[in-house]
Formats: sequence, C-alpha cells, structure tokens
Amino acid sequence: MDFEEAADALYAAPAADFIATRNELAKQLKADGDQLGSTRLKAMRKPTVAAWVTNLIARKLPDELDDLLALGDEFREATADLDGDRLRELTPRRHQLLDKLAKEAAQVASDEGQKVSADVGQKLRETLDAALVDPAAGDAVREGRLSSALRHVGFGVVDEAGEPTNVTPLTDERRQAARDRRKAQQAEADEETAAARKKREAADRKEEEREAAEKAKAKKAFEDAVAAAQEAESTVEDLDTQLDNAREALAEAQELVRRLGGELDDARRAARDAQKESREARKRYNRL
Repeated sequence: MDFEEAADALYAAPAADFIATRNELAKQLKADGDQLGSTRLKAMRKPTVAAWVTNLIARKLPDELDDLLALGDEFREATADLDGDRLRELTPRRHQLLDKLAKEAAQVASDEGQKVSADVGQKLRETLDAALVDPAAGDAVREGRLSSALRHVGFGVVDEAGEPTNVTPLTDERRQAARDRRKAQQAEADEETAAARKKREAADRKEEEREAAEKAKAKKAFEDAVAAAQEAESTVEDLDTQLDNAREALAEAQELVRRLGGELDDARRAARDAQKESREARKRYNRL
C-alpha cells in the first residue's frame, strides 16, 4: 500500500474510526519503509461531519458530482463572456442541481448511519457550491479527502440578476493596502492553523493515551479473570480428589462395619452356646 491508497482508505473510513484508522495505516506505511508517507498521513486532519459527507459524495455519487462541476465550467464561460442572459439561464439550474445533490447526499449519509443536521446540510451545500464555482475546490471535492467544509464569495463580480457589473479600479495605494491586509490575514490564519494543529495533536495524544489506558485496564482484568478461573479450577480438582478419597475411605469403613458386625454375631452365638454347655455341665456335675 502506498501513500495515495492509504489516504483514500483513511478518508473512506467512518468518521468515528478516523484516528484509529490513521494510526494503523501510518504504522503500515512505516513498516513498509515509507517513513515520509507515514508522517504525511499522521498530519491529515479528521474531517468534520460536513466534510465527511462531501467525501462520501465523491465516492458514492461521482456522476452527479461531475454534472455539478460541468455546470461550473458553463458558469465560468458565461462570466468570462459577460453573457448576462446565459448567467440568468444557468442560475436556476445551479440551485436545482445543488438542491438535488444535497438531498441525495443526505440519503447516502443516512444509509451509512450519519444523520445530516440543518447546520451540516447548510455547510454541505456551501461546499458543493464552492466546488461548482472554483476549479481548485472542485478538484479537492472530487478527490474525496476534505477535512473541512468550503465556502466561496461568488462567481466573479455580478449583480443579483446575474448581470456583469463595473468594478472601481484600485489605485496603487489601495491595491497595496489590500495586499497588506491579505498578508496580515494570512499570517493570522497561519497562526490560528498552527495553534489548532497543536490543539488537535494534543487531543489526539490524549485520546491515544486514554485508549492505551483502557486497553491496559481491560488486559489486566482479563489476566485477573484467567488467573481466578485457573485457581478455581485447581480448587475443584483438589476437592474432587478429596471427595474420591473420602468415598473410598467410606466404602472401606462400611465393609469393615459389615465384617465386624458378622464377626460380632458369630461371637454372640458362640457365647450363647458356651453358656448353654456350661449350664448343662453344671447340672451333670450336680447329679453326681
């Protein structure tokens, strides 16, 4: 298994099993000699529910997803051509296709045991719309490895009716200020991402430690139960031996009682006969 296969398998797994699956696949890559692939896989983030459902669509509804992305190509062409009539024609199709795919996605997710709440449904729709709008987002959705839902700010610059609108050109100062703001925002986002990654890694470690502790506890309980069972079995064997010995001794005692009883009866008869013979001898003596 190479890294690409492992990544596909990871994001195809149930969300609840993500951490365990990631650890197992990373170990397998490392065992296969792919240390870099193992490290890359460990860095992959657990998908949110909306991202997991989107990844599910890429695998379960690939044709429907391709239809959505193809419609995005038509939108981009109409926008580039400033074709307002075409944009107005495509906009209802955009909403219809998004509604249809979101509904089918909810059903597919339900079949997999995942309920789609209103909030998740909204994020799912925003992600699909982003895939329609942006080719890079479309490629990411088609790949099926999202860890978070996506959003977009619109198709080019159009009004509510879909007509192209004029944009006030930026002066050099405003353009530079905009660039500075984007850099500052990106730096802030990078910092937040690093903090979130550290927090996620700490949570993952804590989860792994908890699982390890539970396994150790379960193993100890199992070993104690086995030891107790073995001890009980030994006790049963000892008692069985004692019982057999007691039964044998009882049988011997009963045989001795029977034999002594017979001898006692014989002795009593002999005593009576001797007494009788003694009395008769006394009588004969007295007659002399």
